[in-house]
Amino acid sequence: MEATAKLRNVPTSPRKMRMVANLVRGQKVTRALGLLKFEANSGAERIEKLLLSALANWQQKNEDERIEDANLYIKEIFVDEGRQLKRLRPAPQGRGHRIRKRSNHVTLIIDTKVEPLGSKAAAEKAAEKKPATATATEGKSKTTRRSSSKKTTETKAEATA
Repeated sequence: MEATAKLRNVPTSPRKMRMVANLVRGQKVTRALGLLKFEANSGAERIEKLLLSALANWQQKNEDERIEDANLYIKEIFVDEGRQLKRLRPAPQGRGHRIRKRSNHVTLIIDTKVEPLGSKAAAEKAAEKKPATATATEGKSKTTRRSSSKKTTETKAEATA
């Protein structure tokens, strides 16, 4: 189940905000919050607040589930251009230079990540549940490797003699 949060008319340039958005795109929510907390860019504070808003929206939709167990990640984040405020700055000889004060709109979508049954993460979870069987199979494979390596060294020694 996904949840959306939007931040509109942010008074920074879209290019600066996209740098922060690219930093957290596709990350798990907990990792993204950690990255944003210590990011020096001013857009990080705003995106962190937006991410917390998206978490609250997700919690509202899924009241029976816990956020820690949901395996949430940032599915989509994009930054669009907002309106531009056009101003004039005085320049020499009676001229005026145009100043464009840019703004942007940020949209953030979070979702739960479901691992397929044949994936590596699903295999790791299964291995955590059954540690005794995993160690028994590892021990057998190591012994067969040793015996095969001894055989290859013996055949090399016979070939040289």
